[in-house]
Amino acid sequence: MDRGNAVRGGGAAAGVAQSAFASHRGADFPIGPVTLFAGPGGGRSSALRAYEALARPGSGDPFDEVFPDPAGCVPEGAAADAQGRRGFRIGCTTDGPAGPVRLDVAVQAEPTLGIVGERLTGGGETLLTTALRDPGRSTVQAARHTAGTVPVTRAPLPDDRLKTALLPLRVAGRTEGQLQVLAAAEQMGVALRSVFACEPQPPRMRGPVPAGDGRLRRGCDDLAAVLECTHTQCAQRHARLVAAAHAGCAGPVTALGVERLADGLLRATTGRDGGHATPVGRLGDGELRYPALTPVLLTGPGVPAVDAAGEVPSAMQTLTVPADGLDRDLDGRQLRGLLDLGVSIGAAGHLRLVGTVTEPGAVRARETAGVTVVDLNP
Repeated sequence: MDRGNAVRGGGAAAGVAQSAFASHRGADFPIGPVTLFAGPGGGRSSALRAYEALARPGSGDPFDEVFPDPAGCVPEGAAADAQGRRGFRIGCTTDGPAGPVRLDVAVQAEPTLGIVGERLTGGGETLLTTALRDPGRSTVQAARHTAGTVPVTRAPLPDDRLKTALLPLRVAGRTEGQLQVLAAAEQMGVALRSVFACEPQPPRMRGPVPAGDGRLRRGCDDLAAVLECTHTQCAQRHARLVAAAHAGCAGPVTALGVERLADGLLRATTGRDGGHATPVGRLGDGELRYPALTPVLLTGPGVPAVDAAGEVPSAMQTLTVPADGLDRDLDGRQLRGLLDLGVSIGAAGHLRLVGTVTEPGAVRARETAGVTVVDLNP
């Protein structure tokens, strides 16, 4: 194969490391097809926050939006250095065509927010390192592996962007070392961009919504627009959504429909026996959360319901779905249905569900084959 035209593929998050983040120190959590965090306090949610905190900058989100309260991410009791600086460290590992690749990021939270250190490793090599040399400048000094006559290339890069995400724009891809760096950076970048955090908000899902492009939003408040899209574009997928709604709602559900109101807004409905349609606004919170979560699990990457990394072939993507409070408002039957669905979809290698659950939810999850429960009890 001509290495200058090597196939560039995606990757999947295989683990999240939190060497110093919020309530965690030196923690490293493997991520499987369905991984749930259980335990008291806020440690469950911070495990998901750390991964999303890496994913969002990898997708280009402004750093100050990713960390609106950066001081809250600093481990409790962490002392400032001589310059009054405090921060935190997070990281993750991905698997893919480039092999295991690890990214570790050091973030300064005080007195100003910014990435002060970044390390990308893979294949037994340190592929990228950065360090903040001058706090008065908006750049960091970066050194990347080249394996040529000059083994390391050094250059300044901006401190408000994830440098791993910038490498494909900066590395030429000519030498063996450059190709290794490029493959690792692209694999990590695809893994970070292929994340869809799902937090259904039942109060916002009950009202009518404008027609859209069919891409489900984080709060699932545009569910009616998604249902209209699946109904017109993919009958098979829509039928699976109807079956999921039947499993998750009280009483039989024979259809999921959409009414277009006089003002042009869309309202989702559930069809009952005899052709009667009930607006979803009348459903309970659990009955709304269940059909909102199922489209994400059923669709996978590269389809209208979620916005995955579109430039990577779907066969090479793995969508990671963080779902904080997965069992919120769900009864045992609904939770088991979601977990069974996540396990069956995850077995194909195209989806990873990472969530938090209460202790009653963890008890049910431990009884479900294929689900890994990480107990964060001290």
